[in-house]
Amino acid sequence: MKISLIILLVFTNAVCAQNQSVGSKTKAAPDSDCKPIETGEPNAEEQKPSFPGQTRACEAKSKTAIEVTVVAEGLERPWAVEPLPNGDFLITEKPGRIRVVTSDGKIGEPLKGVLAVGQGGVTEASKLGGLPPITARGQGGLLDVALSPNFKEDQIIFWSFSEVRKDGSGTSVARGKLSEDRTKIEDVKIIFRALPSYRNGLHFGSRIAFDKNGKLYVTTGDRFDRPNRERVQTLDNHFGKVMRINPDGSIPKDNPFVNQEGAKPEIWSLGHRNLQSAVFDSEGQLWTVEHGARGGDELNLIEKGKNYGWSIVSFGQEYSGRAFSNSRTKREGYVDPVYYWDPVIAPSGMEVYNGTAIPEWNGNIFVGGLASNLLVRLVIKDKKVVGEEHLLTDRGQRIRDVKQGYDGFLYVVTDSANGELLRIAPKK
Repeated sequence: MKISLIILLVFTNAVCAQNQSVGSKTKAAPDSDCKPIETGEPNAEEQKPSFPGQTRACEAKSKTAIEVTVVAEGLERPWAVEPLPNGDFLITEKPGRIRVVTSDGKIGEPLKGVLAVGQGGVTEASKLGGLPPITARGQGGLLDVALSPNFKEDQIIFWSFSEVRKDGSGTSVARGKLSEDRTKIEDVKIIFRALPSYRNGLHFGSRIAFDKNGKLYVTTGDRFDRPNRERVQTLDNHFGKVMRINPDGSIPKDNPFVNQEGAKPEIWSLGHRNLQSAVFDSEGQLWTVEHGARGGDELNLIEKGKNYGWSIVSFGQEYSGRAFSNSRTKREGYVDPVYYWDPVIAPSGMEVYNGTAIPEWNGNIFVGGLASNLLVRLVIKDKKVVGEEHLLTDRGQRIRDVKQGYDGFLYVVTDSANGELLRIAPKK
């Protein structure tokens, strides 16, 4: 009788332990105060994080009540928002337009200086002879925009776009001077072209960001098609890389591969899938978020010359549901992501908050979510994610970009044919 009771207790404890292990995929253990905000089943159930807190961080909740205001609406597929020192905004529209939107929501005419080409042929968005046209096919179009570090003095702006070329298309970066009346861009010059060109409309990247020394960083994608994955791991091309250049397009002499035979000298890091998020924090560290496939969106800290693994090191799986060929979640010599999502958030623009309007957000990272229709807030401590909050969930909109304004508020653009510019501020 005693033997039977002992066997029953052992069996019961084993079943309970097994159930707790299965349940840990979707919720925290009963004795834990941590409740992850993501409770759905992961796509790649067999994959485990490389260290505690690498995914499904504790849910964070802002103490500050916020209000969301629509500053402007009627924007066509806005891709990036860049605050101007006077309180206005530069906004790119994917079909091929850059507009100035005033602080009170007035949408200006497209700046002259950019040509766009749609699926039906060339559409003139402005008039500037000689500038190669933009292809708005698929994920391509007019993408990011950034101010020169010396904008108040030189009025120079930089933008990235998918460029139409004779042998396909590719991510390019141009610079030009914003005219005094803010109606056109002058002295336009293309300072970077991602090579080789390729014939599809997918995975162009692309964010651009300046470091504290005035160097310009450019992110790209792997151009999606499977044959290109091997190129991400080689240095003779710009697919799936972070580039570092001078503002005039020249190559910094201290880039990691500048003297390596056969390597593109602009490359700063490699092994990325599709980088549409990049920002420097107050300590000068470059953070990026890249798209995974089914699972595997990654938050990374970018370091000089490092390899981030795609596609031989990755979380998630193919869109078909199959495992990535010859891929692992960890390999020696490759950088682990600081954080990953499975299921994905489908990330786009990002910002590190350092304003005074909402002090509790200082040092937090904000990431726009496309398919997830939300704005992600990540609480960072010692370069690790210790909390995650989902904002704007009630609006049901694709969040394409987020930037901190000069007033300390956050500004967001939504990805739709009737896109909005939103302001996030403390509730009055």
